[in-house]
Amino acid sequence: MEVIVCGLGPAGRAVAHRALAAGCSVTVIDPHPDRAWTPTYAAWADELPGWLDPGVVAAAVDGPTAWAGREHRIDRVYQVFDTAALQASLTLDGATVIADSGVEVRPRSVRTAGGLTCTGRVIDARGLARSSRRAEQTAYGVVVARGELASTLFMDWRPDNGADPDDLPSFLYAVPLGNDTVLLEETCLAGRPALAPDVLRRRLEHRLRARAIVLTGAEPVERVRFPVQGGKPGGARFGAAGAMTHPATGYSVAAALAAADTVVEGGSVWTPRARAVAALRRAGLRALLALPPREVPVFFEAFFGLPAALQLSYLSGRDDLRGTLAAMRALFADLPPNLRRTVVASVVGDRDGLRHLR
Repeated sequence: MEVIVCGLGPAGRAVAHRALAAGCSVTVIDPHPDRAWTPTYAAWADELPGWLDPGVVAAAVDGPTAWAGREHRIDRVYQVFDTAALQASLTLDGATVIADSGVEVRPRSVRTAGGLTCTGRVIDARGLARSSRRAEQTAYGVVVARGELASTLFMDWRPDNGADPDDLPSFLYAVPLGNDTVLLEETCLAGRPALAPDVLRRRLEHRLRARAIVLTGAEPVERVRFPVQGGKPGGARFGAAGAMTHPATGYSVAAALAAADTVVEGGSVWTPRARAVAALRRAGLRALLALPPREVPVFFEAFFGLPAALQLSYLSGRDDLRGTLAAMRALFADLPPNLRRTVVASVVGDRDGLRHLR
């Protein structure tokens, strides 16, 4: 059976690469198949599949830090990819590459904008289009010398970015990109609408000045913007299109890498447990969007105060229904009463999420 992969972002390229490794005949369709990836991708080391070339990891950090009300050490290994190496490692040798857009994508056929029709087993990894109805994650970052990073910061919600406490909040993400450079990035975790790049740039510059980090203006810049909701589980969809983006973090690359072999083999990554976990995560996003801005750090103070096993379940356990439920219940119990009311009100609108929380 011919495997047809639409979209050559990390999810599409990973599943095409693994299909070729399994001996499948593969056709890939993308309007710009050779376009270089530019975002910084990272993952928890325990999420990644064994087949991934370890040479794609630019930096590994044992125990990154999260700041909310206080400092928390996350007891896991965090790995930052060398983006170019990751893309190059997912080779497509032997695939038929079509530089075109899929305009009519069905489970067994694709019609391209150029009028070509391909038949076979289709995997739709074209990602998600932006929409005002979808919450997005945005970020603005600069790449500086390694000496400017005192510690790896998974999330730093400290209020030194100049933002008004009642404005949509953002946090600092700070990770090494190798031995010589680090990325310092002001991030809006989720917003509808999310913070604009200019707002994030001003906040980042204010925060770095407060920490005596001087920018020259010549630093390489990274801009990020993508939906954190809108994907639909199942069907021919994979990656962000297939709801594999974690709505509370925006992470999806590790999940796609880990699931690629299962998809190639014809298995389902959407077990009943995985669907239930996805519903709970959607409920979590609804709660996050409903929180008063000044209470968001309070929410994350409670989350990073959870036992490491519960944090892992919520952040990475795609089908760990018991662990996800335990994490959400423990988090709810630790929240102040006013935030509990906000969370309940937001979850009531999500019947699936509410049903699993009961």
